[in-house]
Amino acid sequence: MVLTPEQEHPNKAFGWAARDSSGVLSPLKFSRRKTGEKDVRFKVLYCGICHSDLHMVKNEWGSSVYPLIPGHEIVGVVTEVGSKVQKFKVGDKVGVGCMVGSCHSCDSCNNHLENYCPKMILTYGTRNLDGTITYGGYSDIMVADEHFIVRIPDNLPLDGAAPLLCAGITTYSPLRYFGLDKPGMHVGVVGLGGLGHLAVKFAKAMGVKVTVISTSPNKKEEAIEHLHADSFLVSRDQDQMQAAMGTLDGIIDTVSALHPLLPLIGLLKSHGKLVMVGAPEKPLELPVFPLLMGRKIVGGSCIGGMKETQEMIDFSAKHKITADIEVIPIDYLNTAMERLVKADVRYRFVIDIGNTLISSS
Repeated sequence: MVLTPEQEHPNKAFGWAARDSSGVLSPLKFSRRKTGEKDVRFKVLYCGICHSDLHMVKNEWGSSVYPLIPGHEIVGVVTEVGSKVQKFKVGDKVGVGCMVGSCHSCDSCNNHLENYCPKMILTYGTRNLDGTITYGGYSDIMVADEHFIVRIPDNLPLDGAAPLLCAGITTYSPLRYFGLDKPGMHVGVVGLGGLGHLAVKFAKAMGVKVTVISTSPNKKEEAIEHLHADSFLVSRDQDQMQAAMGTLDGIIDTVSALHPLLPLIGLLKSHGKLVMVGAPEKPLELPVFPLLMGRKIVGGSCIGGMKETQEMIDFSAKHKITADIEVIPIDYLNTAMERLVKADVRYRFVIDIGNTLISSS
């Protein structure tokens, strides 16, 4: 007998799901597991909309399982904790990011890098340990092992903190790991969207000089006046790019569309690092000769481990860093997805789950 999402677990839940690759989202009754001894259950108040949610609802990466409830930038307030939970109590402000499980025994897990565990369990759209599908944060309640719960400090507004759990850690982690966090360094940020604007904020808070690199000249004022970037390059302007050759210690590339890497590699100093955090659907062309001529590196980075995610949230609280957001009601969701396709948001949609997700039951 195949159980419906509503029958799988004892706790009734409600969210918005895509039923097929049209990507159209609509209300769905489903269920969450009972709160285990190491689990934290919380009422979801806000959930950010990540670009990967868009790919997943439309099955653009070929791995989607329907019904699919997206959302991995989830924040709320604890309503119940298991008997062996040590770090959290009822009433705490908490969040869940891109993962809810890992093996806890591989080299990655042993080094606080659960995000690189081969058995990592994603927050939505993958199989949980009990064989059921994980459901994300476009929903009223969330249950997760305390190891994958992040504490949100009181001085961070929950709505603006939600996108930090994916977009934030995705840009914070490579700045730290690749050593692009030293005051006085000069770092480029390619793309000024959900990830890019947070990369600028983190780098500036670390004391780094920042150049924003974009195809859109109309983003210059925003980058410099609002986000306090030090300079702005239009990537299609060959004169500007030529003048900036060899000036950057590193680049965080947040773009998920097909784009040429050669001009970016040219901007790097010798020993410079181009770090990819965007995920283009098709392979990019990688010219090797310019890497050889400057001992340059092209690398990648994917979110961050739980220890570093908490560190990033605490750093954000200390430096008053939140995402620039547009808060929307749940019934605006499909319109928001259409706008996201056109990059028509500054810079992250956040769903007001607590006030607008109402079950019809």
